[in-house]
Amino acid sequence: MSATDSTHVESEAGQGGVFKVTFEWDDSQGIPGAVLVRNTYRSEYLLKTLTLHGVPGKGTVVFVANSWIYPNVDRVFFANDTYLPSKMPALLVQYRQDELNNLRGDGTTGKYEEWDRVYRYDYYNDLGEPDKGHPRPVLGGTQELPYPRRCRTGRPPTKTDPRSESRIPQYKIQEALNIYVPRDERFGHLKLSDFLGYSLKAITEAILPIIRTYVDTTPKEFDSFQDIYDLYDGLLKVPDNQHLKELKKKIPLPFIKSLLPVAGDDLLNLPLPHVIRSNDYAWRSDEEFAREMLAGVNPVCIKRLTEFPVKSTLDPSVYGDQSSTITEDQIQQNLEDGLTVKQAMEKNRLFILDHHDNFMPFLDRINKLEGNYIYASRTLLFLKADGTLKPLAIELSLPHPQGMQHGAESKVYLPAGIESGVDGQIWQLAKAYASVDDSAWHQLISHWLNTHAVIEPFVIATNRQLSVVHPVHKLLSPHYRDTLNINALARTTLINAGGVFEMTVFPEKYALEMSSIVYKNWKLTEQGLPDDLVKRGMAVPDSSSPYGVRLLIKDYPYAVDGLVIWWAIERWVNEYLAIYYPNDGVLRADKELEEWWKEVREVGHGDLKDADWWPRMVTVQELAKTCTTIIWVASALHAAVNFGQYPYAGYLPNRPTVSRRKMPEEGEEEYKQLQKGGKEADKVFIHTITSQFQTILGITLIEILSKHSSDEVYLGQRDTPEWTSDAKALEAFKRFGTRLMEIEKRILDMNKDPALKNRNGPVKMPYMLLYPNTSDVDGEKGLGLTAMGIPNSVSI
Repeated sequence: MSATDSTHVESEAGQGGVFKVTFEWDDSQGIPGAVLVRNTYRSEYLLKTLTLHGVPGKGTVVFVANSWIYPNVDRVFFANDTYLPSKMPALLVQYRQDELNNLRGDGTTGKYEEWDRVYRYDYYNDLGEPDKGHPRPVLGGTQELPYPRRCRTGRPPTKTDPRSESRIPQYKIQEALNIYVPRDERFGHLKLSDFLGYSLKAITEAILPIIRTYVDTTPKEFDSFQDIYDLYDGLLKVPDNQHLKELKKKIPLPFIKSLLPVAGDDLLNLPLPHVIRSNDYAWRSDEEFAREMLAGVNPVCIKRLTEFPVKSTLDPSVYGDQSSTITEDQIQQNLEDGLTVKQAMEKNRLFILDHHDNFMPFLDRINKLEGNYIYASRTLLFLKADGTLKPLAIELSLPHPQGMQHGAESKVYLPAGIESGVDGQIWQLAKAYASVDDSAWHQLISHWLNTHAVIEPFVIATNRQLSVVHPVHKLLSPHYRDTLNINALARTTLINAGGVFEMTVFPEKYALEMSSIVYKNWKLTEQGLPDDLVKRGMAVPDSSSPYGVRLLIKDYPYAVDGLVIWWAIERWVNEYLAIYYPNDGVLRADKELEEWWKEVREVGHGDLKDADWWPRMVTVQELAKTCTTIIWVASALHAAVNFGQYPYAGYLPNRPTVSRRKMPEEGEEEYKQLQKGGKEADKVFIHTITSQFQTILGITLIEILSKHSSDEVYLGQRDTPEWTSDAKALEAFKRFGTRLMEIEKRILDMNKDPALKNRNGPVKMPYMLLYPNTSDVDGEKGLGLTAMGIPNSVSI
């Protein structure tokens, strides 16, 4: 018998084509379940799919590859059928096992090359450069500094510290872009050419020196809000920069050269951030300051207040008394409806953004770094009758000057309008200091640790232990797309010693060490949205709700949209898993799943392996909850904390990342400037927060990180329509997409409801960060800086 094959392949440059071949085989051997592919050309190519047409008794058989084929290496690809290990056709069992062994690469040594397909674990030991005097602690492998594992590269150790891995020199641009991850994990041609890999390196290698030249030939401070607005109007020009000329000479790639500006060009071509598009100063209002805790870029930290005065969880034998100094008398006057503090707590109307304990243990070291004056902050808020929040007080604390064991030195600041003279100016500064804490926590914990870092071990374990034909691999793999690559680039450019993160966010060289301390208390079982909301006191369990919880702030855009997204993911996961696991016994017999979960717990997140919260993974319900959580974290949670970065923080006065001066006090020169009001007061504010250099570098970066690429794949979409041959799975996935498109309409309708004040706020920015964008099948609506859309994965 014979059948026609159509094979979709693509070259390195992204040029694809479909080739037709005729195969012959004996139909007594049955329907082909796998295909052996060998590349006899001199260079690699991307094999996307291989489709057999006219197969007797089957019609069409599709082999989904999406893999780079290197010369003279035999590769096996399975048909797009789905098999538990016990159901695999006998003739294919060994091929299944061999493929997993190849991906594990256990026992291999040395540096991995681009053609290697090895998924192995390593510590975060490549952030510092001890040979150059820039060491950073190894994260992972100890109880003192635990951390999720990352993908191993096999680079040799440094000379001065054998535990640390050597880094790729910054000037080797192409090599740094190609930092090892398995080739199939690297960005596709479209994404790379859009902006990401080359742009990140262009920032550090080209724009960074240009910025330094600019700030070295002009005053090193913005002096007014207008100076900052000029960043968005193209008024800053590229100087005649010798470094840029030298860089262009040694770059061999024309595409990268085209990214680099020339003298006379606009230094920055930045769009106006959403937060100041409708009103230049609405961001300064108390309502917007509070609203962004519910609908901003970091809506995952606010908690319900359950005790007053606020107590600390820090060890008093080490840190002394760290209890809050906010008193009832200070906040009583701003409560509404005649409530006392106790009554307001009982009625669930008091909330807190508490960063005191997060930063206090590090402030001694952080404030010794040049250019830092950071406070540990607590912000109390009241839920008004119209559903909006208003701040009641901000407490700013420093370690006691006689030593941490003596507790904290704290001062409380109360709301005052900007028209209230010096008190209003002091209040604006208090909000800025609190925002600095929240910005650092957002970047370091909410974003990097709780999405990027914690997902990577699942990516590695899934590829090592679950065959591509395993139902759970098929379920989860879309939610791993590009994660290893973006994390590897982050280690190269962003979170490394002297990287962009250390230069723009106040913890600086202590940043990743701080995230390690936070990771000690990370629990997978608390990462799902309903559990997180209950833990923070923002919701209570409610069996009558389809989400299992009831929100205590009804107009909480992140939670309102997030819960319905969670529900849609949960339904899809349960419907899908029920096809393959009709009962718990089938799950317990799944040896691949058992090894997968064992490796996630004991290796990928091995520093926490003895924690008692880990699910045993012996029931379908446990598997469904775990998969729902993984998908939620990789898709919706990451979208919520990533794609609002430029819209909200692209204007740094709204989300400053550093404070450099202490709060002015009566009699001091800065206090006298505040008393003058107007531009003099503005200058004090601007000179207190993120510097000119940090601002330009920071917003240049987050503009890139807030964009969607042209090959984005959104929740409810697949990059390969033939991802499975299972009709039941395809039908369930279609229902999932339909639900998500219904959610899109629901979000648009809520954003038009004037009663839901938190969905737009004073800045008139509709909350769209959890708008799925599933309906955007051609990718045009979501391209670029849209502040909407939920990609499947942590891909930027």
